[in-house]
Amino acid sequence: MTSPASPDNPPGSADPYLHLEAVDSAEALEWVRVRSDRTVADLAFGPEAESAHARALEILDATDRIAWPVLRGRYAYTFWRDADHPRGLWRRVPWSVLTRGAPGVDHPAWDTLVDVDALAAEEGVNWVYSGAVVRRPADDRALLRLSRGGADAVEVREFDLTTRRFVPEAEGGFRVSEAKSSVSWVNRDTLLLSSPLDPEGADATDSGYPRLARVWHRGSDPLDAPVIFSGRTQDVAVGASYDLSSGRYTASRAPDFHSSEEWFWSPGADPAATAPRRVPVPEDCRVSSCGDWLLLRPRTDLVIAGRSHPGGSVLVVPWAAVDADPSRLPEPVVLFSPTPSTTVEDVTWGRGRILLTILDEAESRLEAYSIPGSADGAWEPRPVEGLPDHVSVDVLSCDRLSDWRVSDDDDGDDDERPHPDDAVLAVSGPIVPPSLVLLRADGTTTTLGSTPDRFDTTGIEVTRHTAVSDDGTSVPYTVMRGPGPDGPRPTILYGYGGFEVSMRPSYAALRGALWLTGGGTYVVAGIRGGGEYGPSWHQSAVRENRPRAFEDFAAVARALVTTGVTTRDQLGATGGSNGGLLMGVMLTRYPELFGALAIAVPLLDMRRYHLLLAGASWMAEYGDPDSEDWDDFLGAYSPYQHVRPASERPYPPVLMTTSTRDDRVHPGHARKMTAALEAAGHEVAYYENVEGGHAGAADNSQEARKAVLTYEFFRRRLPRRRPPTG
Repeated sequence: MTSPASPDNPPGSADPYLHLEAVDSAEALEWVRVRSDRTVADLAFGPEAESAHARALEILDATDRIAWPVLRGRYAYTFWRDADHPRGLWRRVPWSVLTRGAPGVDHPAWDTLVDVDALAAEEGVNWVYSGAVVRRPADDRALLRLSRGGADAVEVREFDLTTRRFVPEAEGGFRVSEAKSSVSWVNRDTLLLSSPLDPEGADATDSGYPRLARVWHRGSDPLDAPVIFSGRTQDVAVGASYDLSSGRYTASRAPDFHSSEEWFWSPGADPAATAPRRVPVPEDCRVSSCGDWLLLRPRTDLVIAGRSHPGGSVLVVPWAAVDADPSRLPEPVVLFSPTPSTTVEDVTWGRGRILLTILDEAESRLEAYSIPGSADGAWEPRPVEGLPDHVSVDVLSCDRLSDWRVSDDDDGDDDERPHPDDAVLAVSGPIVPPSLVLLRADGTTTTLGSTPDRFDTTGIEVTRHTAVSDDGTSVPYTVMRGPGPDGPRPTILYGYGGFEVSMRPSYAALRGALWLTGGGTYVVAGIRGGGEYGPSWHQSAVRENRPRAFEDFAAVARALVTTGVTTRDQLGATGGSNGGLLMGVMLTRYPELFGALAIAVPLLDMRRYHLLLAGASWMAEYGDPDSEDWDDFLGAYSPYQHVRPASERPYPPVLMTTSTRDDRVHPGHARKMTAALEAAGHEVAYYENVEGGHAGAADNSQEARKAVLTYEFFRRRLPRRRPPTG
């Protein structure tokens, strides 16, 4: 057997499994059904698998878990799923209740706004909640994002928070049909809309994202809305935003996934009547703004006013100086300059304070600075007290538009609102369950509630290590070892290595309950291509350097065997999306290192990835298969083109999973690779969920099924004891 476009079957030849890219064709769906049913029958039944599924559902549906809030005015909004509400409730609770401690699921203060299960039943559509945009600061309307089956494309509907109903189009309600859209409020009757609206696709990019930004006024046809900014068809996407505190419009076009042009209008300017001006920074500099300040995060060294600032810095300049002279930037204030072990992962604005989420050896800490009231004011450090070490910290929300001093209702309710510099945080560790923490404006912290332990952590050890990659680079990895005697044991190695996404030591209840407590070991590798050490760590494994990520992962796999954590036969590996590509390369290039591989929602056919769904947007990460990139490097590792017969090169057993409704990474990748592996005589189990989008699951039951299939696959394929020698 020769694989598609293998050395014996060149790239121009026919793809024998191309028909499996037809997502909803009867032939493809029957192919999917047969294999998915077989995999479920094999892995989802039996005492251990059924017990694991029940335990997973118990964890996911638990009513004593924390509801993660988003602060908006006097309320904290959240989305909640449990056994009685599998598709979920969008609801809110008064801020004054939250500050006294995270309210339980049955607290009478909870106010249900939208019951997604009821809506799905009423309309006969498998709706999945995909977020909401509340109109600030009035907090009277919201734009609800609803996805069919969990896809990235959403339908947007206006929702009245006072009457608890969707506003009909006949009454002037905003509604956007299903598309990959971006929408936000300007005022009660005006939206900023970036959405592919044209049925012929004239306003979409090649990646399926919006190419035009419009100002849409209530009661008008969105296709007639004035276009204020446009990009090119080959761009990734175009977007626009409006800052309520300053009255400034901004817009951007992204030529590729890692670059953008940023444009602006002066405060008060009509974007439909005046042309924007470009922010004078390189395309690889990330730009954001808040109020009177422009924030810059260069990916590579950036020279401003004669001084060079390294990639990964966080810089601020006053907008007033840019308005006065958009041809150059003034000398910035440096809020952060990277070191070999530190990088800024996130920036959160309050009204008078800015928070930097910093990774130091992939562990989180927060730094805060006061925001000066004038362009020549000082950015002073502010305290952040009481957060533990060796944890992951995420800033969930900070409502900088809240007017916390004002009580303008006459309903007799407590109208306390969050201070505009208050923030709510999620704090967790590998064996420390998540806590909801209030970070007050004065820097003090209060734990509002914690999720109970979902698994017994007795005897579980967490240690950090480094492996040495082929070029001498030290690669970090974290080992979570379940209880039991010393010596090798079944181990799952997880990796991603792309798009500057960092792997942090955070809590995963299903991992602990379904794997660690049974004595297994789980390892997370921080390979190049990720963001663990900032932009340079990512850039060292893009395009022609992508193999560095593969070499890093293989180095960690070898280190786990060399140090006695596991053996080759006991070592499994898993990854999804870009991590699925990583697994595909492990399978075809490094099969001798692993006992089993689980591959989720993967990219695998790098010859055609740019032609499928959002794939064209990732060419800055991987390269262009229609150029010399294919011969120079893409064709050398693309897994689909390198499947070899089992008689020639044995592969470890594979579990392949994807979703029919994934409109980001095409399910054709997983389908075709599975077909090629089957034809080559390899062992491969295949499961495709009918919904769930790129996440692979649309509700807790589907999430539990996906987890059980993966852990049961490894439980059966990885021996519990070292194989005999001699």
